[in-house]
Amino acid sequence: MRRMVILGGGYGGLRTLLGMLEHQLPNDVEITLVDRNPYHSIKTEFYTIAAGTVAEKDVRLDFPEDKRVTYFYGEIKKIDTKNEQILFSDTSQTLPYNYLLIGLGCEDDYHGIEGAEEYTHSVQTFEKARKTGLAVGNLKAYGKVTIVGAGLSGIEVASEIRESRKDLNIRLLDRGASVLKAFDSKIQEYVADWFIKNDVDVLHHSNVEYVEKDGVCNNGVCFVNDVTIWTAGVKPNYLVRELPFEKDHQEKIIVNDFYQVPEQPNVYVVGDCVASEFSPSAQLAGQQGDQIAEILLAVLNNKQPSKPKEIKLKGTLGSLGRSDGFGNMMQKPMTGLLPRLAKSGVLWLNKRH
Repeated sequence: MRRMVILGGGYGGLRTLLGMLEHQLPNDVEITLVDRNPYHSIKTEFYTIAAGTVAEKDVRLDFPEDKRVTYFYGEIKKIDTKNEQILFSDTSQTLPYNYLLIGLGCEDDYHGIEGAEEYTHSVQTFEKARKTGLAVGNLKAYGKVTIVGAGLSGIEVASEIRESRKDLNIRLLDRGASVLKAFDSKIQEYVADWFIKNDVDVLHHSNVEYVEKDGVCNNGVCFVNDVTIWTAGVKPNYLVRELPFEKDHQEKIIVNDFYQVPEQPNVYVVGDCVASEFSPSAQLAGQQGDQIAEILLAVLNNKQPSKPKEIKLKGTLGSLGRSDGFGNMMQKPMTGLLPRLAKSGVLWLNKRH
């Protein structure tokens, strides 16, 4: 039997699996998907868990049931590419492979700032988002919350917490001169105005020097704080950074046109772990997963795969609570209810798929 192992049931790994299951597979192929959780986590919605506005069951999906797939749930200890096997932290069992897809996502990048990892909360995993939601939900009236980072994640976390808790004092630390620096100026202005109207304090040109248990030191000023949430950058999963493959300046694995590692063509990489001209996103990982599924179907059927077409992203959507939002739609900046409804529609379609 030929063993196909998929590491990670996120957007890239799941879309690859679904794409393969839509076709007839050779009888000698076994597929195993490995994940720490027995469900697919809708990571783009983790901010709602952190704010306590949505039930956990609404941001996870069951993996597809198919006799051609085996699921293994556990924490990976090491990807042993030399011996072509996966080692686990909680069992001596190993998982050998003939073909491997790495889609383990990303983790917070603390940029070497003292105390950041120890004293901040996160929305990077289901478990961490759950702990963040518990910390925010347990705050007494007029508690203080600081979000470090004013990119898409920071904006959605801050606005969702504001909608959830009108009493809290919320501070957003933005390293740049304006929020959402990667977006159109119209969107930046709209979001900045939303924060003013909703009493969220935004500090631009921030430079976090260190984090303590009860505070954040920024530009020489230390703010007393109850909960600090870190959304100031990500890097590939540490298991990926440990691999002996060529990587780019962001420590992402460099692959060829078929998402294969040149040093070991039976290893494929998807999503936040693979070098790309695009910024990490669920949309990007999903499109890559679709392409990798087609490549693997050809390889497993002993055919030469076709070179994938150029990735074309459809834009980015963000929320400001349940009834307001922003995003690029039809290559135009949009704000208000329409992009918020569009985001809800995309989420509904993804759940259906």
